[in-house]
This record gives sequence, C-alpha cells and structure tokens, in this order.
Amino acid sequence: MTQTAPSAPKSMTMAEYLAYDDGTDTRYELVDGALVEMPPESQVNLTIAKYLLFELAKHLPIALIAVGTEVEVTGRRARCRLPDLLVHTEESQIALAGARRATLTRDMPPPAIVVEVVSPGTENRDRDYRYKRTEYAAREITEYWIIDPEQQQVTVCLWVNGQYEDTLYTGDTPLASTIVPGFTLSAAQVLAFGQQ
Repeated sequence: MTQTAPSAPKSMTMAEYLAYDDGTDTRYELVDGALVEMPPESQVNLTIAKYLLFELAKHLPIALIAVGTEVEVTGRRARCRLPDLLVHTEESQIALAGARRATLTRDMPPPAIVVEVVSPGTENRDRDYRYKRTEYAAREITEYWIIDPEQQQVTVCLWVNGQYEDTLYTGDTPLASTIVPGFTLSAAQVLAFGQQ
C-alpha cells in the first residue's frame, strides 16, 4: 500500500516536487499534487528489472537505458511517475544532460520505452494496467512494457495514432519490440529470471 508523505505540502506543483528533498532515500511519485511514498520493491521485481537492463544492453547503448529516471505525465494536477526501467531516445537522453535531477518533464521529449514490473495487490495492478497506461500513452511513449510476475504474462503496449495497442505474451512466444527489433526473449524467460 502506498502512503502520502506526512511532511510534504498538501498539494504540490511540479516545480515544488522537483525542488522537494526530505533528506532521505525514500522514493516518491507525484499523483495529482500529492507526494506518494513508494514502498521498497520486491526482490522478484528488482531481479526482473536488472535482468532486462542487461538483456537490453546487448541491443542498445547502455547510456540509453536508465533506472531511477522519472517521467512527468498529465493528470488532474501535477503527476510524475518512476518506472522500474526506461529506454531513452537520443533526444530524451540529451534533454537530461546537465540536469540536477533525472526527471523528464513534459517540455522534454519522451523516452522510447517504459517498463513497469507489477507488484502484488489490486492497487498496484490498477496503477500499472490502468492509470500509468493512460498516462504513458498521453506522453506518446512508443512502448510500455507491463511485466506481471503474478499473472505470468508480459503486455507490450505500442503507441499507435494516439493510443496503445496491446499484445499479450505468455509462454515461449518472443516479445516483439519496434524499438529493440533484435530482442528475442520470451515472456517465460523474462519471468523465470525473477524466480531464480
């Protein structure tokens, strides 16, 4: 379950969020102006994200793959998401050069791929499958990968003409990516790594 940070102002602007520092290593997302504390990731989620990072690095320059980069998205009020992993475009990587904080604001180009590894629970499932899906599509992020260890599936959402078209992968079918055409891992291979 996520919690709103107790010491944060009731409603923050994006500028206030970017300047916010509570002196801890706590991870936050900004949701409609509320600073929401993100719980520590499970070992399964961390392992899958790390595995994907190394696998993507076989096909892309390592400088384009990022962990810990935030993405500002649209909402009723200020919103900023922290995906488990993302792949920059050259333009989004250049936009962050010299920045104090790794946050892709709405005035910057979007990344090419965002990856979310779904944590257990209805709230997490809704956030990744419903809310983030809509937010990332509005940002025109070319691909959104939803890795779901609990359901043993991977959904690749491809941005086409203003919305995502989803392809669901289970078992041994290789994932298809327009950004990483040489990527040949199957959903089963990606998900199995989280069990090791």
